[in-house]
Formats: sequence, C-alpha cells, structure tokens
Amino acid sequence: MKPIKSVLIVGGGTAGWLTAAFLAKSLGPSSDDGVRITLVESSDIGIIGVGEGTFPSIKGTLAAIGIDEARFIRESTATFKQGVKFIDWVRPQGATGSDHYFHPFSVPSQRPGNPELLPYWLLGAAAPSASFAEAATMQKAIADASHGPKRISDADFVGPMNYAYHFDAGNFAKLLAEHAKSLGVAHVIATVDRVELDTDGAIGSVVTREAGTLSADLYVDCTGFRAALIGGALGSPCRNLNDVLFVDRALAMQVPYERADTPIPSYTISTAQEAGWTWDIGLHQRRGIGYVYSSRHTDEARAEQVLRNYIGPASDKLTPRLLKLNVGYRDVQWIKNCVSVGLSAGFLEPLESSGIGLIETAAYLISYLFPANGDTAPVAKLFNEQMRARYERIVDFIKMHYCLTQRTDSQFWIDNADPASIPQTLREKLAMWQCRAPHRLDFVTDLEMYPPTSWQYVLYGMEFNTQLAASRAAYPRMDDARKEFQMIRQMSQHALADLPQHRALVEHYCARPPL
Repeated sequence: MKPIKSVLIVGGGTAGWLTAAFLAKSLGPSSDDGVRITLVESSDIGIIGVGEGTFPSIKGTLAAIGIDEARFIRESTATFKQGVKFIDWVRPQGATGSDHYFHPFSVPSQRPGNPELLPYWLLGAAAPSASFAEAATMQKAIADASHGPKRISDADFVGPMNYAYHFDAGNFAKLLAEHAKSLGVAHVIATVDRVELDTDGAIGSVVTREAGTLSADLYVDCTGFRAALIGGALGSPCRNLNDVLFVDRALAMQVPYERADTPIPSYTISTAQEAGWTWDIGLHQRRGIGYVYSSRHTDEARAEQVLRNYIGPASDKLTPRLLKLNVGYRDVQWIKNCVSVGLSAGFLEPLESSGIGLIETAAYLISYLFPANGDTAPVAKLFNEQMRARYERIVDFIKMHYCLTQRTDSQFWIDNADPASIPQTLREKLAMWQCRAPHRLDFVTDLEMYPPTSWQYVLYGMEFNTQLAASRAAYPRMDDARKEFQMIRQMSQHALADLPQHRALVEHYCARPPL
C-alpha cells in the first residue's frame, strides 16, 4: 500500500482554498517531509457565493489555519454576525401576533447554582411578551441596537457574545488562496478537461488543457455542483431533497448603503415571502440581498418583482444574478482515493449558513483522519458515515423552520406544513417535544452542526407548543427563575453601555495595522 505523500485539490473557491489551508497547516510543510498539496483551478470558473453567512465554528477554523481576525475582516470586507432574525415566518405580514423571532448564537444564561431556564420560560416565569431568546440571553437586545458582540479590547475570536461573520465570498476566497500559498500549497491555473481512472477504478490523474496531466495520491473534489470527480468520474449519485426542501432558485443583488455611516445589522435578516424567503446581509460597504424561492411555486419574473419590492427604489438600476440550486447531498462522499468537499458533496440551501460549516467539517475530518499509510477504505467509511449523519440532521433542522409555520396564505407554506414533506426523524423529535423541551440527550454532539440551544430557539421562535403541565412538580424553582430572567434584562442594559456600535467595531478592525 503506497503512503499518501501528495494531495491534489481540484477546484478553488472557499471549499478548495479552505481545505488546502487546513491540510497544509495540519499535515506540515512538504519541505519538512510533509504532504505535498497542490490546488488546480480554472481561470474561467467563477465563485457562486454572493455574500456569505457563517456559523460560530468559523472562528476556530480561522484561528487553526493562522489568519488573525483583523486581517480576515479587512480583506474579506467582513462584519460580525450574532444570529438570524426571522421575519414573518410564523404568520404572514400584518397578522395578529409577533412578526419575528431571533436565533442568537449565545447560549441561554445558566449561572452556577441557577436552574435551566427553558422549562421555566415554558411555564411562564419570564415576562409574558418575551420570546425565549429575548428572555434567556442578552444577545437579542444587543443585536437589535446594532451593537457588536465584543469590545475593541477583546482578543481575537473571543467576546462577551458568541458570534460568526458575514463576508464577501470572492474576497474570502482570495484571502484563503494567499494564505494557503504562504503555507506551501502549490497553485496551478488550468482547466480540467477529463478525469482518468486507474485499473482499480480509483482516480489515476486529471488531464488539464494548459498544464497537461496532473496526478496525486489523494484527490479532493471541490468542483462545485459539477462534481467532476466524485460524480462524473466515480458515479456517486446525489440524493435529491426537493420533496423536503422546496427552494431551488435564488436571485441576488449587491445593494449600496444610502450613507457611509449607515448602521450595520449584526445578524442576517431572513424575511419569509410567498414562495421562499429573502436574505439581507450587511457587509462593511454594501448589503447582499437575495430571494431564495421554489420554482415549483413561482416563476422568475414574479420572484424578481418580490425581490425588488423588498429592496425598494435602490434596486431600480441593479440587475439580479440568478442561481440554480441543486438541493441534496451524496450519501457516499469519499470513494477510494477521492473525497468531495463543498458543493460537490451537497447543498442544503443557505437558510442557516450550513454550507461553509460543512466545508469546515470535511476539512477537519480529512486532516485528522488522514490515511497517511494509503489505506483509504476504513477512513472513507467513517468519513461517509459522519458526513451523511450530519447532513441528515441539518435537513431536519432546516425543515423545522418551515414545517411549523402557521401561514396558509400561499401554496408554498401549505406544502411545507404537509406532514408528507417532513422527514420521519423530525416527526419523531417533534412528537417527543410535545411534552418536554429538547435536551442534549436528543443529540449526538460529534454529528451535529447546530447545538441543542439552536433547536430550542427556532422551535419556540416558531411558537411550538410544549405542554409541561403534567410535569410541573419537577420544576419547583419558579422564584429563582423569575429572578434570573429579571437579572438578564438588567444586564442587557449594562452590556449595551459596554459594547460598541457594530459599524465602529468593524472599522476599528479594518484600521488595525497588519500583524
């Protein structure tokens, strides 16, 4: 069995360059008898990303590959993201009741000796009008006031509030490329015309138009939806999820701010529409806005009108970019000497920023499960099991946002609430949670992208009804819980005085001299 001493990553973008940087950092430089890593990409293929959101795991990834926070923010035109604000997901605009809820990244407060707050919120210990996220954390108040999640004096990647980022996908890929090359990754600009298999059915080489034949011991397919290696050459099928997740198109625009000092929201704004939802992401110098929709429930002309109606007059001179989305994933993402990362492995729509999180997970697994002795079979088996399980859990989490809606104003929302469109695994979770709140024992930590608290925020943001009356005696600390909820409200005001405005925080990082 031949040891793996060379890796060829086919395709660039966030998937290719983040994987390259992670492998280079974790496997050691090739000059020191490490693994030789090469990335080949075509100059003709653009990046799909139009403005990306991330999950808090990205902080650990950036720290692991050695990119400091100020450089990342400056060169990726990034801003801070404290969560997602969901507008009109429960009921249509103008209906009686709350018009939004918030999925924060900070966990509910639980100081030593104090009770877990969720059961007591369900039993009415918090203010009657307070959502769970508002009652149990300070983050909603901070984000609503356009404050940042950390102080200027805080160290890189840490702060009083948990956070992720928004950034320009093209700029981020350029930063990753520059950094990966500084770590010793070789870069070949060439178009792959065909993939050749060896006598064992593994990848033998890729044949490029400009650089001839390239070969390696391990291949990483980052060719996007084309999946040229894992799908085209090795025939791994993609599981279609259109019967569960209906959105399959997106129209996107880049919208300038009206003024240079316009406050920047530190969360993604997701607004439910008649056949999907709009995203609204605030970057440093512009907004990224788009409409993700189902082509089975509307057409492109109507979708463009919905997007322009959301943006208003600022869209008049802008032309939207149409993206066709292949929603689904491959059950088998590693075959023999080829592993897929990013869109070549799967895509589950951008609602909760799972795309880059899945790239991070794949890069992490490849690095730490790396089959240095060349025996890829057991590693591929474990990798496929873990990635498949993670995709399955993300599908349930995303579908939960849709299927709990009370909207009946369009066929899109009616179809999403149809039990036939809800995976059995999610139906079983919801059945259990009718008489108790989600608990960490419902989840397998290493297979989850979203922690139990994220499920709780969304479940009760969507106004799911958990009845605890039969087990009320199990929660005798109502007075302690009321005091804790009151303390959180009071501390929110102190936090607002302590944390800077979001735009000021971003501009501080942009102005910080390079290390």
